[in-house]
Order: sequence, then C-alpha cells, then structure tokens
Amino acid sequence: MTSHNVPHRGLPTRWLGWVIFAGIVLLIVGVVQVIYGIASFARSGTSLVTPVGTPAVVHVGWAYVVLGVVLAAAGVGVISGWVWARVAAIAIAVVSLLANIAFFLGSPFWSSVVIVLDLIVIYALALHGKEVKSTRLRR
Repeated sequence: MTSHNVPHRGLPTRWLGWVIFAGIVLLIVGVVQVIYGIASFARSGTSLVTPVGTPAVVHVGWAYVVLGVVLAAAGVGVISGWVWARVAAIAIAVVSLLANIAFFLGSPFWSSVVIVLDLIVIYALALHGKEVKSTRLRR
C-alpha cells in the first residue's frame, strides 16, 4: 500500500507547493503590513474609545511595521527551509485562525476563506515543511 503524502526515497510530495505558497503569502502580507504601517504615520493616530467612554489616541504604525518585518522574514525563512520560520509561521497562522473564528459573524465569507487557508498553511508547514530544506539541499 502506498501513500501519496509520504515522500518516496527523499522525493518531495505535492505539499511542497503549499509550503512555498505559505512562504510567499507571508512575504506579501509582511510587505503590505510594512507599507500600511508607514502610511499610518501620515495620520495623527487612531481614536479608540476606552471602556470608561473617554477617547484615546493610539498610534499603531510601529506595530504594523514590526509585524510586517516579522511576517516577511518568516516568509523568506519558510521558503528557505528554516525551522524558526516554520515555527513562527505556524504561530502566526494559529493567531490568525483564532482571530477569524472570533470575528466570524462580522464577515463570514472572508473569515471562512482565511480559516481554510490558515488550516492548509498549518498542516503544510507542520507536516511537510522539512521538504523545502531537503529539496534545496539536493539542487
């Protein structure tokens, strides 16, 4: 009995494409987050209402820039086959999954799409992430 998910004699499975896809998505989202963070510096800040009811001005630009750099670095790391990047990417995908479950009622279609993609990314990176490194070493 053979399985299509188990590499035969060190050959990569079809999941290698999903692992590369996860890295590219992380890289693109990271760059977009950095651009969004830089653009937010042009605004004076974001107004939030505290539980007491008083408005507070919060500047979120640095948070987006730092998050974007981490996402982009994790994307490059996943494509390169680094273990730390796989761990970071899985952690980011879990947080995204939980956030989309929490806000599912606000946007059910988009949340459903992101939840499915998060599950695919978590599965691909957790079970097949090593294939990138083994494929890169054979070239």
